[in-house]
Formats: sequence, C-alpha cells, structure tokens
Amino acid sequence: MTWCITTCNFDIDVDLLFQENSTIGQKIALTEKIVSVLPNMKCPHRLEPHQIQGLDFIHIFPVVQWLVKRAIETREEMGDYIRAFSISQFQKTHSLLEDDDFKQRKDKAMKTVVEVSDVYKPQRKYKRLAGAGELVDEESRVHSTLLEFGRKYGFSKQSKTETTEDKKGILPTGLAAEITKLSEDDLEAAEELRIKTLMTGMAAMATEEGKLTASSVGHIVGLQSEEIKQIASEYAEKQSELSAEDRPERLGAAQQYRRQIASLNKQILQKSKQLEELQVKYSEIQATCEEEKKKLVEVMNYGQKLDKELAKLEAVESEADSSILEKLRELVTMNEGLKDQEQQFRNHCREEMARLQQNIENLKSVAGNEEAEVKEHGELIEQQYKEDREKLQKIRLLLARRNREIAVLQRKIDEVPSRAELTQYQRRFVELYNQVAATHKETKQFFTLYNTLDDKKVYLEKEVNLLNSIHDNFQQAMASPATREQFLRQMEQIVEGIKQNRMKLEKKKQENKMRRDQLNDEYLEVLEKQRLYFKTVKEFKEECRKNEMLLNKLRTMGIS
Repeated sequence: MTWCITTCNFDIDVDLLFQENSTIGQKIALTEKIVSVLPNMKCPHRLEPHQIQGLDFIHIFPVVQWLVKRAIETREEMGDYIRAFSISQFQKTHSLLEDDDFKQRKDKAMKTVVEVSDVYKPQRKYKRLAGAGELVDEESRVHSTLLEFGRKYGFSKQSKTETTEDKKGILPTGLAAEITKLSEDDLEAAEELRIKTLMTGMAAMATEEGKLTASSVGHIVGLQSEEIKQIASEYAEKQSELSAEDRPERLGAAQQYRRQIASLNKQILQKSKQLEELQVKYSEIQATCEEEKKKLVEVMNYGQKLDKELAKLEAVESEADSSILEKLRELVTMNEGLKDQEQQFRNHCREEMARLQQNIENLKSVAGNEEAEVKEHGELIEQQYKEDREKLQKIRLLLARRNREIAVLQRKIDEVPSRAELTQYQRRFVELYNQVAATHKETKQFFTLYNTLDDKKVYLEKEVNLLNSIHDNFQQAMASPATREQFLRQMEQIVEGIKQNRMKLEKKKQENKMRRDQLNDEYLEVLEKQRLYFKTVKEFKEECRKNEMLLNKLRTMGIS
C-alpha cells in the first residue's frame, strides 16, 4: 500500500516510509498515516488502522485493488513523459554512432541533391521575340510557354471531340454545324500550323550554342508535314477502331435530346418515389387520426353516460321517502360512534400492556441479583479469552515476520544461479550470437547486392541518356562544319570523362580489395584468439571437475 501511494505521485504532507523489520509502534504509526492519506486521494472504500494491523483482508483487498489500479494508470500517464525526458537528457551529452554518421553524410547528401536538382531543372531553349504580337488566347499562351522549354503539347482524339462539343454548345447552330464538318486531318493541320506560327515568333536563347533556330525547326516541320499527317491519321483510325465500343460517339443534337429525355425520366422517377413516400406517410397519419377520433367519441359517450347516471341518482333521491333517509342518517351516526368506541378500547389495551410489561421488568430486576454471580463468572471467562486471543495475535505477527525473513533469504538464494544454469545461459547466448551474426551477414549481402545493382542501373541510365543525346543531336551537328567540330569536341570530352571515371573506379576497387585483405587478416587473428579461448575454457572446466571430485573425496574421508 505504501508503494502504491508513493507511485501515484500524489501531493501529501505525510512521510510514508516502509521498513521491513519495523516495530509495533512504527507499524501502527504507518497504518494511521495510510488511513489519513486515503480520503485525500478520494478512495471510495473506508479503512481503519486496526483493520490493517489485524490483517482484515475482506476490507483491505478493495483498497489495495483500487490503489494498484490507480498506480498502473499513473505509470501509464507518466511513462511517455519520462521516456521522452530521458531521451532528451541522453541526447544532450551523448550521441549514437548512427547520428554521427548521419551528420557526416548530411552535408554531402544535401550538396548532391542541390546539384541534381540544378542539372535536371527545366531549361529555357527559346525566347519569344519582342516584336511578336501578343497572344490573347490562353491555350496559345500555354503552347508558347511549353515550346519555349522544348516541349510540344497536343490533344488526343477524345479531348478534340470534347472541345468541338464544347464549342458547339457555346457557338450558334450554324457555326456548330461547320465545326462538326471538320475532319481529324484538318484539326491536325491546324495544330501544326499553330506550332509553326508560334515557333516563327521565337528565337534561340544565347546560352544554347550549337542548337537550331526557330526558323530552321519550322522549316523541318514544314518539310515533314505530309508524313506527320499520314502517321497521325493512321493512328487516329486504329484508335477509333479499338475504342469504338467503349468510347461514346460525338455528341449531336439527337444525343443531347436523348440525354435530356433520360434526365427528365430520372426526375420523374424521383418525384414518383417521393409521392409514394408522402402517400404512405399520409395514410399512416390518417389512420392515427381515425383512432384518436374513435377514442374521443368513446370518452364523450362515457361522460354522457355518467351524466345520465348522476341525473337518475338525483331523481331517485328526490323521489325517495324522507323517513328512509332519516334512518340512513341515524345508521351513519351510529357507525361513527362505534368507531370512536373501538379507538378508546384500543388505547385502554395499550395502557394495560404497558402496565404488564412494567411488572415483568420489576420481576426481572428481582431475579437479576441471583444471576450476578453467573454473570461475573462469564466476564472472567471473556477476559481470559481476550488475553489468549491477543497472545495468539502476537504469535501470528511473529510467525509472519519470520516467514518474510525466510522468503527474503529464499529469494536471495534463488537469485544466485548455479553452474549448470550459467553453462546453459552461455550456450544460449552463443547460439543467439551466431543466429544474429548469420542474419546480419545475410542482410549485409542483400545491401551489397542492392547497391551494386543500383550503381549498375545508374551507369546504364547515364549511358542510355548519352546515346540518346548523341542520336538526337547528330543530324543537327552535321548540318554545318562549326557545329560538327563542336560536336566532336564534346564527344572527346565525354570520352575523357568516361576514362577518368573508370580510373577512379579502378582505384576504388583496389582500395576495397586492400581493405578486404586487411579485414581478412584481422579476422584470422580474432579466430585464433577465439580458438585459444575455447581451449582455455575447456581446460578450466576439466580442472573444475577434478577439483569437485577431490573435494568429494576429502568430504568422504573426513566423514569416515
């Protein structure tokens, strides 16, 4: 109980100190303090000091149960706070190896992330000329912005049909009919014409050396426009064949009419459902109203019947004979008188009973003098019983103290492990260490394999990007001698960079190989020490066994 009160972290002005070998006075003082603290803690159970001292388990158990529950709740509340506080205190003066490693790699990782983001960020290739006209349409401004960063933006067939339908919904009927007559080839030609017009109003950026100008790009697009048209038309036909069943046809006036009819049918169904629900509610309310009307009619009929009965009684009373009524009044008066006589008789009986009880008490007091000796003898027996009971209580307390001392010594003996238990613990720790080492080695191999494959993937991606860049810029670089020479210089620089990277990797490989050989030598040395350790342990066990045998022989010789 003292431990629970202390664990509850309750602010009390009492010193609760429990000692194992306390005197009777200290125990009584401690129980009084515990009893005075429990009401302040709002304990729902009452407890007295003599109940604790006398081990009244029936009254102690609910209090102990409540205190343990309160202590567990307090520990759960304070557990997270204490854990966070201990971690913060530990981190003020100490740091883990993982944290140090993370701090060392953090700057390098941040620098690498910044460099990668700078390399792969969008780069502006073209710039719109100052003399070009201002673009009013938002879609044209989006196209122009994407072309400035080297990207082309087009619409799929489905989006084109949606835009034509939107335009038909906005424009008048005559213009909508003309828009529906446009074919997919016309839309693609208009898209290419838009790209050409936007590119003619742009110029290459000053930083993009060796790149084609906007006019040359527009010229190339113009030369290959027929091939682009043919490929786009074939792709549109195949796509329309594949998705003819899943994709809806272009919306027309009939389709809009069907949609309107479907929406109106849905509204009619909804309204009909609402009407049915309202009719059901109306029928229920009407039935309730009819039942209430029936009840009201029944109540009114019953009231009318009561009025009629009262009228009949009044008529009978007016028509009755006055002599009969006088007799009835006399009988009622006689009944009242009889009731008064009954009450007086009851009071007389009570008085007589009290007198007789007083006589009985007087007789008992006279007979009590004769029983004084018997009573005195009973008191002597009761006093002797109390003394014997106190002696028994003291003996129980001494026995409980001795049992606690025995339990403490038994726990101390059990805490010391035997040699067999130590050997078993050692075996289990060695097995656990071998299992953890095997799992760690397997995990390390997986990490090494993953890093190797990731590096291989990175190098292959770089190689693919380099080949794609060479393939994309080869025709542009061969257009003029200046660009060809610049292209060759760039290729030489790329080859030189690849050679340097290869030399670095070879050097890193040699360093890792030397490190592996060094670690292998250290491992062999540690393995030799481990063998020597196991050999020494084995010899020590053998000597211990011989020592035990000699001790047993000495004991047997001494006994004999």
